[in-house]
Amino acid sequence: MFSRILVANRGEIALRVIRACRELGIETVAVFSEADRHQPYLKLADEAVCIGPPNPSESYLNIPAIVSAAEVTDVEAIHPGYGFLAENSHFAEICESCRIGFIGPTAEVMKSLGNKTEARRLAIKMGLPLPPGSAKGLESDDEALELAHSIGFPVMIKAAGGGGGRGMRISHNDMSLVNCLIAARTEAEAAFKDSSVYLEKYVEHARHVEIQVLADKHGDLVYLGERDCSVQRRFQKLIEESPSPALNDKLRREMGRAAVSLLKGVGYTNAGTVEFLLDEDKKFYFLEVNARIQVEHPVTEMVTGIDLVKEQIRIASGEPLSVTQKDVKLSGAAIECRINAEDPDNNFRPSPGKITSYYAPGGPGVRVDSHACAGMEVACFYDSLIAKLIVHAENRQEAITTLSRALQEYEIGGIATTIPLHRRVLGHRTFVSGRADTSFLEHLIET
Repeated sequence: MFSRILVANRGEIALRVIRACRELGIETVAVFSEADRHQPYLKLADEAVCIGPPNPSESYLNIPAIVSAAEVTDVEAIHPGYGFLAENSHFAEICESCRIGFIGPTAEVMKSLGNKTEARRLAIKMGLPLPPGSAKGLESDDEALELAHSIGFPVMIKAAGGGGGRGMRISHNDMSLVNCLIAARTEAEAAFKDSSVYLEKYVEHARHVEIQVLADKHGDLVYLGERDCSVQRRFQKLIEESPSPALNDKLRREMGRAAVSLLKGVGYTNAGTVEFLLDEDKKFYFLEVNARIQVEHPVTEMVTGIDLVKEQIRIASGEPLSVTQKDVKLSGAAIECRINAEDPDNNFRPSPGKITSYYAPGGPGVRVDSHACAGMEVACFYDSLIAKLIVHAENRQEAITTLSRALQEYEIGGIATTIPLHRRVLGHRTFVSGRADTSFLEHLIET
């Protein structure tokens, strides 16, 4: 087991990793930008090191600064969290060359899965079903138009080199396809320094269902059920739950085995998520692999009782998985709401500023993962996520009731948040009945 780890991230995920390490008896080094210098959670780390100015490119994305901090503080490994450098194969490669453990998959595996067209090729090789689409990046608009006519509109344009909803557009006709290609390439270049895009058939009224996998260095893999992430805006998830109301035991096994087959085939290690679309006929299609811990990992922890962050650390240190597939049991239902500093009534405009009051809900079955507190300044430089509200109950209906109560208790003053929107979603008959697909939230916002 490692004795000292650097946490190369910020906010709630940095705090989450620090807490897991403390419970494992591992010392932590937190890094921070000048904008985060006064974050209270830094006091919980054994050491804290400033790595640069507020701009992420000069701090949390600054590989030399982070590696230097790791070397100076004599850590054995780095946990990248999610976002920033978590899926940067170059960063993982540098950690490996500097003999610093990287808590995630190898650089080689990350590189093969990081490019979405390469991941599609690997999925086809492993026999996973995919939506019809391009086998490689699109070289011209004419090629895109020809393919779109072949598979039929609507189609989805996606960035080959990234995720998180950026570089993605839906097109319903020739004119919109050309415009969407320009927009997607521009956004992909800005976000990922890679303008290449590919095209696939858009699956209408689909559910977004992902399978959580753990894989150790001894060749053992397990899947920990699924998360339904269908409540999303512009491909950004807002609410996640486990188990999915759309799956039965048979379909869950089929999707779980498909996910394990893919990751085993590429020699994957550590925590990974295989994302799928599920159509109205209960047919599933491979989307992509997230080679890191996910924002929504707590719902899996709540229904399985398995601490994913601790498992990540144990796996990276060379220990075998603590569970077998037979040990994995789903108990009850869990739902997570992402609380973002955004104003839903003003086109989700970011709402940075000072939190003037803060009261987190509690009670049976309620968990809050957050670094927020009264007096904290929400910076404009980073992702707007400030908290995750997670509940666990005996069944889905009770989980909805508990979450509704917790949302009524939650108070964050001084800034706008997505709490009012979450209350609205939880009271909508489509969500309550378990029928929400990926178009649900967009339609709700428009009404």
